[in-house]
Amino acid sequence: MKSIDRSISRRTFIKAGGLTGVALTLGFSLPARAEDFQVQHASEAGGTELNAWISIDATGKVTLTNHRAEMGQGSFQSVPQMIAEELEVDLQQVSVVFAPGNGARYGDQVTGGSSTIRGSYERLLRLSASAREMLTEAAAKKWEVPVAQCYAESGAVIHRPSGRKLGYGELVAEASKLPVPKQVTLKDPRTYKLIRKPLPRLDNPQKINGQAIFGTDKRLPGMLFAVVERNPRFMGKVKSFNGEEVMKLPGVKHVLRVEREVFGNLLEGVAVVADSTWAALQARKALKVEWDDSGFEHLNTAQLYERMREMLKGGKVLNVRTQGNFENAFERAEKKVEALYETPYESHSNMEPLNCIAHVKEDSCEIWGPIQGPDWIQGAVAEQLKMAPEKVTVNMTFLGGGLGRKAFTDYPHEAVFISKAIKAPVQVLWTREDDMTAGPFRPGMIYQCRGAVSRGGRIAAFEVNAAGQNMSAQGPGADKTRYNGEVVDGMLKPYFESIPHYRFGDAPLDVPIPVMWWRSVYASTNAFAFESFLDEMAVAAGKDPLDFRAQHLGEGRYAALIEKLKEVSKWSSRQKNEGYGVAISESFGSVVGEVCKVVRNQAGKVRIEKVWAVMDCGWYVNPDIIRAQVEGSVIMALGAATKHATTFADGKAVEKNFDSYKMTRIADAPEIEVHIMDNQERAGGVGEPGLPPFTAALTNAIFDLTGKRIRVLPFSLDEV
Repeated sequence: MKSIDRSISRRTFIKAGGLTGVALTLGFSLPARAEDFQVQHASEAGGTELNAWISIDATGKVTLTNHRAEMGQGSFQSVPQMIAEELEVDLQQVSVVFAPGNGARYGDQVTGGSSTIRGSYERLLRLSASAREMLTEAAAKKWEVPVAQCYAESGAVIHRPSGRKLGYGELVAEASKLPVPKQVTLKDPRTYKLIRKPLPRLDNPQKINGQAIFGTDKRLPGMLFAVVERNPRFMGKVKSFNGEEVMKLPGVKHVLRVEREVFGNLLEGVAVVADSTWAALQARKALKVEWDDSGFEHLNTAQLYERMREMLKGGKVLNVRTQGNFENAFERAEKKVEALYETPYESHSNMEPLNCIAHVKEDSCEIWGPIQGPDWIQGAVAEQLKMAPEKVTVNMTFLGGGLGRKAFTDYPHEAVFISKAIKAPVQVLWTREDDMTAGPFRPGMIYQCRGAVSRGGRIAAFEVNAAGQNMSAQGPGADKTRYNGEVVDGMLKPYFESIPHYRFGDAPLDVPIPVMWWRSVYASTNAFAFESFLDEMAVAAGKDPLDFRAQHLGEGRYAALIEKLKEVSKWSSRQKNEGYGVAISESFGSVVGEVCKVVRNQAGKVRIEKVWAVMDCGWYVNPDIIRAQVEGSVIMALGAATKHATTFADGKAVEKNFDSYKMTRIADAPEIEVHIMDNQERAGGVGEPGLPPFTAALTNAIFDLTGKRIRVLPFSLDEV
């Protein structure tokens, strides 16, 4: 099977979109100029599937389609909230459904790179406003009055002088015959009724009362259930297994060798298929598999990090980005700073483990499950089965977390493989142990940092060389020698202007461990190194850490964010026996600054007392969703900094469940105060940018309190 291209950047997911209805249908293609709009006259029958975000039927029922996954980040609320604003409908009057996987109709549907709002908000606002204006014009024509005398509100058009009213359902037929406006006027943000309001999430009632359908809730007639014993060393092959013996156990229907495609490699396992998940799990305990683990390295964690250090010392660093002459400036400087930072491999460990239902027929295939990238899955499965994409239907359910892992195509590949082999629909469930040990993982990294400070207390030279695996250069045929361009992710843009001499390099590590996106991708580890090292340089310069940053960041949004951080954290009123640390990161179009305050408790242990976060994501939809995402990001970052890591022994992941991969508990969670900047910047991401700054803010605060620098993660707060 030909591998799909997984070097696609997470920065650019939205490529097309549209707006349709049962009676009123609009669509657009990039770059969504006025001349690109088209009117399509849909069938009178309800439920016609078109390139739909909005459907309005003859009764006035409005259905808003969410084209992205809902994994807790709030797209099920924010997309409809955004559309309903310009369309002029009340959210209580509409229903919301998931779109099927269809890149041709919806554009890129991958929920990643914090791209749902920032990638589509301008187009969806324009399309919604166009629909509203066409409905308004239809009403004006019916009443034979000037359009200027009419306005839309709550799913109806009202004639201002007379008070007459027509519902959208009475207007859609005539509206669909009108030309689409070449230009529309969007609302002034000051007049928003829905956007920027902390409205309760539409998916919350379903999740509270049990009506929400997650992947494991779905059932099909005649469906079987499977679990898979996968090679714990990732690249090994199946030599033999006791299939006939396991087939005799209660409920077992099939025992077979299976494969799943991971970055072009076909990773093998043995599936046990039964009439219930419990029967499959019990039978797997009796499974005995002999593996062929020859032909690749069986590394442990110490070997991985020693190899990274050797690469940095041995000059195996590829140039990524430079300005000036770093080496010359560094050698001539009087004040020099050097440090080495290490970050661990991490499992995604979503609360909902991976699962997928596949039903492969002779000429079609249908998928159900917690899927972050339905259009990617559609394309990958079509390629796997040698079918036309339109023959593959991918249905999204709610996701119990995603964090990048459920955008990957391997777990549907495996379910499709099994369904095709047994000629029946099957649900493949990954156990917690499967989910945590099979990968792919966030890559572990080492950062070698050097810098110089001028006599005036400014950065004269700055260098970061990173060593670790390149997610975009894995598998057969990948260029293992190319640099990882994302080693600069997380760095604030003004530094590239204000620092006269800098150099960023990458030493790509090539080992058999599969790695992939984890919340905020490389920024999750880069920012720890960048912002910790900037703090060390501030100390060398004899400057306040916030002032040191401010003098390099200029005016505008960065200066405003720093002032806000100072204000909310009362930075200038810090007291003795309190440790304050700051870090500021830029990723996915947003800038986030965080201040962490630590103290010692009565037992003398370091305790996080409070975290202040300031989010500048530009144009935004729902402040409550933003606060929830930042709070979740801080808690996740706290776990990766102080609680958990994935380690390896003899080529296998060691941590198999939450007894050894410790999670942050409620008692560990600090008070978190989130502030949102109001400005005229373009919309940025929200789901990921809150994570990168936290760890450096914490470790910088610990230094401020104790004088101890923490450069290796994870660490224990009890041992500081």
